[in-house]
Amino acid sequence: MITLIYGGSGSGKSAFAEDIVCSTDFKNRYYLATMASADEESNKRIDRHRKLREGKDFVTLEYPTDINRAAEDIQKDSIVLLECMSNLVANEMFGNGKCVPSLVCADKIIADIKALEEQASHIVIVTNNIFEDGNTYDEWTKEYMRALGKINVELARVAKDVYEVVVGIGIKL
Repeated sequence: MITLIYGGSGSGKSAFAEDIVCSTDFKNRYYLATMASADEESNKRIDRHRKLREGKDFVTLEYPTDINRAAEDIQKDSIVLLECMSNLVANEMFGNGKCVPSLVCADKIIADIKALEEQASHIVIVTNNIFEDGNTYDEWTKEYMRALGKINVELARVAKDVYEVVVGIGIKL
């Protein structure tokens, strides 16, 4: 089962997702972290998220790419919080100096999610709304947006529940 949490930057979607996970009866809670530590700003965000989940009984798994590998570390009858899809897409598309086309990237990530679904009972996925600023972008940024958009649409289609988080309030769609 998939729950999709969607919202803008700083909307409170991470805390909302953690609350959903912590309100379940699952004994095995995994936090699948996708942010790669690249600079001081990303390190601060990683530290902030670690502090937010202290005392919530998460087992942290760090996979900035190839999240299907995390299935080996996940026990059956578990819940996984994947934080977050936008980082994962960027890492898969642009990691190691490569530029992967949007459809290839999206198809790979969707297949990886399916592999996780075979192991975990419930996956809560945090993703970003990056589609409303109206700016003009270079071609690779557009490719990134196409990949994230395709993934978000597919996940929303198969999810049991979809929430948009606005100012910390989750609105069930």
